[in-house]
Amino acid sequence: MKHNPVAWFEVPVTDLDRAEKFYNAVFGYKLERQDEMDGMTMSWFPMDMDAPGAAGSLVLGQGEPSDKGVLVYFSHPDIDSGLERVEEYGGKVLMEKTDIDEFGFMALIIDSEGNQIGLHTSKPM
Repeated sequence: MKHNPVAWFEVPVTDLDRAEKFYNAVFGYKLERQDEMDGMTMSWFPMDMDAPGAAGSLVLGQGEPSDKGVLVYFSHPDIDSGLERVEEYGGKVLMEKTDIDEFGFMALIIDSEGNQIGLHTSKPM
């Protein structure tokens, strides 16, 4: 079976309530809080085990939020509307929506915790 190489990701946070608010506002997600799972408090991003792509979570107290290191791109159906909410919820836009040819559009932001993340959307068919 073919699949993409990433199976799971974890985004470190220092304030889980604030981070949940940020990701809910910017992406429209409903995160699912998992208190004390294997000694960690996490908020899972929505996942569909039958759909392609990776799932992941916000993780409280594991690792340190950073704008250096691995860069995770989140799919977003409307980058423009997401970017409009970034600063209102404690983030910062690093790179506005950018056309990346046949691959769609991308943008870079700092989330409410200090992590650099990417936003990506495909071009309409």
